[in-house]
Amino acid sequence: MNTKSNEEEAASPADEAPRAKRVDAQRNLRSLLQAAMEVFAQSGVDAPVREIAERAGVGVGTVYRHFPQRADLIVAVMKSQIDDCADAAASIAAEHEPGEALARWMQRYVDFILTKRGLSNALHSDHAAYAALPDYFYARLRPALSSLLQAAVEQNVIRPGFEADELLRAAATLCKANPDEDTALTRKMVGLLVDGLRCRA
Repeated sequence: MNTKSNEEEAASPADEAPRAKRVDAQRNLRSLLQAAMEVFAQSGVDAPVREIAERAGVGVGTVYRHFPQRADLIVAVMKSQIDDCADAAASIAAEHEPGEALARWMQRYVDFILTKRGLSNALHSDHAAYAALPDYFYARLRPALSSLLQAAVEQNVIRPGFEADELLRAAATLCKANPDEDTALTRKMVGLLVDGLRCRA
């Protein structure tokens, strides 16, 4: 007679081993993408794959196994950064009131824009691998910012009538308008942008 409960069966060693491997694989992939982002920021997208592998603590073969083409790695890095920025909206909203959450996320978005400058040349090329990135960008970031905007409007902190796309483009434009890469100035300008949306007594 089988006396194992469903919970015991679900937690059996046979199931735990593959699950642990999947967790390790995801962790390794995450480390690889972070290493690639750092190397691209420092050395450009043409940096040697060996440099990325060494920083991630993996072999060169591991990099190519996940990303056969350099473009595949660049796309994965970009999607990872976009996802991180989008996912930050929920955690920021949980910790701060709506107006402050919006302001903090916009600064997080500035971080994203500034750190991807090293990828700009590649992304503006005609490579087919990058064609879907703009749609992915807006599909992930638009709803994240929209939720923050809606919450701030409902609390009468931000005036209604502004769209997420408008703020995404405006902040990106302010980032690009600073050729000296003065991040403090860029942050100040984006802060002024958000401040201009606030309701006034």
